[in-house]
Amino acid sequence: MTRKSAPFLLTAMAVTGAVLAAGTQAAVAVEVPEHAVITCQDATMYENYNFALPGPVNKLRVLEQGNKVGHSRGKHPVYNGWASIQDFGPNDWGFVRYECLGGWGSW
Repeated sequence: MTRKSAPFLLTAMAVTGAVLAAGTQAAVAVEVPEHAVITCQDATMYENYNFALPGPVNKLRVLEQGNKVGHSRGKHPVYNGWASIQDFGPNDWGFVRYECLGGWGSW
């Protein structure tokens, strides 16, 4: 290694270390949504919420009473009564009516 390449190598090592440290911090910041269940007889889950309509768009499926989902109250959005949820079955995200969520922390 020449004297000229040593500063470059040290800089590259420092940048790589900073990137790895940032990735580790981001991984630690992930928060699992609060556990809840669908309390309505059934609840249609939509892929997204469209503010132009306003309302949900792209029906994904119907969740039955007792389905395990997640929603972090105060952190995940609720638009006009439509709550962002994670369906833990297939592990995807969508929107259902907020009043169909309950049983907080029950599982």
